[in-house]
Amino acid sequence: MSKIVLLGELMLRLSPPEHNRFLQAESFEVNYGGAEANVAAALAQLGHEVTYVTKLPANDLGDAALNNLRKCGVNCSYIVRGGNRLGVYYLENGASVRPSKVIYDRDESAFATADISEFDFDNIFKGANLLHVSGITPVLTDGTAAITMEALKKAKEYGVTISFDLNYREKLWTKHVSKKQKMLSDMMEYVDICFGNARDAAKCLGYKEENMDFLKCDYRYCVDPEHMNNVLKYYSFDYLVTTLRQNKSASRNGFSAAVCSKEGLYKGHVYDLEIVDRVGSGDALAAGFLHSILAGKGRESALEFAIAAAALKHTMPGDISFFCEAEILRLIENYEGAQVVR
Repeated sequence: MSKIVLLGELMLRLSPPEHNRFLQAESFEVNYGGAEANVAAALAQLGHEVTYVTKLPANDLGDAALNNLRKCGVNCSYIVRGGNRLGVYYLENGASVRPSKVIYDRDESAFATADISEFDFDNIFKGANLLHVSGITPVLTDGTAAITMEALKKAKEYGVTISFDLNYREKLWTKHVSKKQKMLSDMMEYVDICFGNARDAAKCLGYKEENMDFLKCDYRYCVDPEHMNNVLKYYSFDYLVTTLRQNKSASRNGFSAAVCSKEGLYKGHVYDLEIVDRVGSGDALAAGFLHSILAGKGRESALEFAIAAAALKHTMPGDISFFCEAEILRLIENYEGAQVVR
């Protein structure tokens, strides 16, 4: 298996039980996660040697967050301890016609205030095969932007493949939009595998095509073969992977994905899902695709594995996926025949 490095913030998630609203809540369920942390946990469970890089406060909450990664098999030896607090986000899980809602409380968190000097990337990337980061991390603060860019540069120095999930989050893009787009666009020269599509590229990278407004046009154009291929070529990606979601309600989705490469666009199997918790499903997709590509699988096989991994994640509460390769393969082979496994 491969040695994989992930960089990002690990947060505490607080949610009202079941599908209660914030206004109804008298207690909160505790989970831990974050875009890159979710990918790290999934890849570790799929058998890879996974190292997670972040900063956590040196208190009981930091310990609890750390232990949630360790129990998944993630190497936490390069996690820096210090800072004032753990980043928090609150999730109200939607149902039927009511969408889910997120409130962030991550300002001045340990990771948001981390300094580039605290991370020894020369040691971290020795023997590594892949680095995975997301567009969330560099837009948090100038400091996290500098840390991300240094990680990308160091990874390339060591010949490490780089995976980047654009991961647009509207609440992180209320200020300095052009500056953030330029910053992320500059990072794309280091990226080999990108998770996103033409609309994500327009939002996060300032990507444009003549006579096309990807922020307002029919979404189908953002994920069609022509425009996925245009994004792929413009940034010289090896792979561009996007989810394809049919939002029938907050409780039920049609879910699939597509991968674009020099061979063109391939769309995978569509799963009809009844949703327990969709947060982290894109991270499960990324983990599944990276796992298969690193194992030498072709892009179509890799995508089908990724879609099945993401489909399984929709059935689990919390950010982090808990599955193994055999379970994902069993779903691919027996999707229509769900049954009790005895």
